[in-house]
Amino acid sequence: MTASSDIQAYNDSQQNEERSICSVLYQEINKSLPEAESKIWHGHPVWFLDGNPIVGYSKLKGGIRLLFWSGQSFEEPNLSAEGSFKAAEARYTAIRQIHTDDLERWLKKGRNIQWDYKNIVKRKGSLEPLKGL
Repeated sequence: MTASSDIQAYNDSQQNEERSICSVLYQEINKSLPEAESKIWHGHPVWFLDGNPIVGYSKLKGGIRLLFWSGQSFEEPNLSAEGSFKAAEARYTAIRQIHTDDLERWLKKGRNIQWDYKNIVKRKGSLEPLKGL
């Protein structure tokens, strides 16, 4: 399977509204990050630039989570901090909650503001700025 067919299979496995949410996120991410490599990583779709994870989405109990690995550095009020590193998220339970203007802006910031997740293991959990910081 190709990365895009793997992601399509992931999206198709979702139910009703969540399938629609995944479809919109997939289209918008690919449109804004055409140079990114995409694949199923740790069970869900993730897009990478130069091996560094930028954005992905996953099914949670209460909907679909859109995660930006460096999102806390975007200074965006509609993204919530997630975890102990620099990630931030938005959650969706309905397609009408996706504001494509926000999403485009976040994806642009994802390209331009990056923490070095690719080498976090090599650095024994230390996260360093990579780009735009």
